[in-house]
Amino acid sequence: MHSQDRPAQPPIDQPLIDLGKRYWLPIYRPRELVLDHGKGARVWDTQGRDYVDFGAGIAVNALGHQDPDLLEALTTQAHKLWHASNVFYSEPPLRLAEELVTASGFAERVFLCNSGSEANEATIKLVRKWAASKGRAPEQRVIVTFRGSFHGRTLAAVTATAQPKYQEGYEPLPGGFRYLDFNDEAALEAAFAHGDVAAVMLEPVQGEGGVLPAAPGFLKRVRELCDKHDALLVLDEIQCGMGRTGTLFAYVQDGVIPDIVTLAKALGCGFPIGAMLAGPKVAEVMQFGAHGTTFGGNPMAAAVARVALSKLSSPELLANVAKQSQALQDGLAAIDAEFGLFAQVRGRGLMLGAVLADAHKGKAGAILEQAAAHGLLVLQAGPDVLRFVPPLNIGDADVAEGLRRLHAALAAFVAG
Repeated sequence: MHSQDRPAQPPIDQPLIDLGKRYWLPIYRPRELVLDHGKGARVWDTQGRDYVDFGAGIAVNALGHQDPDLLEALTTQAHKLWHASNVFYSEPPLRLAEELVTASGFAERVFLCNSGSEANEATIKLVRKWAASKGRAPEQRVIVTFRGSFHGRTLAAVTATAQPKYQEGYEPLPGGFRYLDFNDEAALEAAFAHGDVAAVMLEPVQGEGGVLPAAPGFLKRVRELCDKHDALLVLDEIQCGMGRTGTLFAYVQDGVIPDIVTLAKALGCGFPIGAMLAGPKVAEVMQFGAHGTTFGGNPMAAAVARVALSKLSSPELLANVAKQSQALQDGLAAIDAEFGLFAQVRGRGLMLGAVLADAHKGKAGAILEQAAAHGLLVLQAGPDVLRFVPPLNIGDADVAEGLRRLHAALAAFVAG
C-alpha cells in the first residue's frame, strides 16, 4: 500500500487502545495504532495497514523483524533452558561474554543485565567502587556527564542524565554528578580543577539530546584529561553502538580506548539484554557480592545476542549502513530542497537527526503523527528533531518507499 492510498484518518483498533488507556500507568503517549506483526523493515497494524519502520523500536530492531537467524537462535534455546540464574553456569552467556570481550578490543570482563538503565546503574556503582578502592573519600567520586545526555530511568541513571525534564519531581537526587555542556573542552578542563572527578560518562552520539555527535577530537581530549587526572572514561553506547553509526563500536571512529562501555538496545535486536564491558583498570574491582541480577545473563537473551553480535559486526552489514545512510541523507536533502523544513541533518551512519528550522520548532510530534498516517514510523529526539534509526539491514526499496511516504507526510504537514 502506497502512502497516497491511505485515508487521511484511518480506522483504529479502539478496543485495544482503550485497554491501554485504562490499565497502563499513563507515562506513555503512544500513537493511536496497534502494531501486530513485522517482517524485515515493515510492520503491520491490527487493521492490516503496513508501515515502513524508520524507528526500529527506538534503535533496537537492528536486524529488522523476524530475522531468520535470530528466530532460530531463540527457538533452539527455548527448547533447552529459559532461565538458570547466576547461581549456576549456562553456556550462552559464557560464550557471549567471551565474544564481547574479543569484539571490543579493550574489555577484560562483562556484566550482563537486562537493559541500558541497568548497565549504566552498574557502571555508576563500579566507578564509585573503583574510586573507593583507591582511597578516595565520597566527595572525591564525582561523575561528569553532559547536558542533553540520556543514561536511563533508574534514580542514579536519571541523575546522570543531565536533562531536568527527566528529573523533575524525583528529588532528592543522588549526589556526586557534575553537568557540563557537550563538546565544551574549556568547561571540561575546568571541571577537573576541583580534583574530585572519578569518571567522565558520555555518549559518542547523543540520542535523546537531538542526535548530536561528539565534535572531532572531543573524545580524545576527554581521554587525555582522564589519564592526566586518574579518572575513568565511560562510554554509553546503548543507542549508538552495535553498528548503528557504521562501526560495531562508535568509539572506534573517535580513536579512543574507553575504560567502561555500556550496551543494550541492538545487542539483543529486540530481546531484552544489556551489558557493561569493563577494561583492565576496573575489571577486578567488583568481587563476590558487590553487585548482582536475577535475570541478567538469561540463556535465551544471550543466545539471541550472540547471533546479533555476529551479524552486526559483519563487513556486509556495516557496508550497508554506510550505503543506506547516504541514501537517507540524499533523500532528506531533496525533501528539504522542496519544503525548507530542516536547519540541518546530523548524526552518523543510520543514526540521523533532521533538526527542524526555526519556523517549525516544537512541531516534531505533529510531523510524527502525519508520518504514521502516511505509513511511516519515525521518531523524535526532543520537540525539534526528527530521528531516523531504521534497521541496519534495510534495503534500497524500503529506504526509497520510506522517503516517498515521508515526502507525502511533510507535504500534508506543510499544507496544514
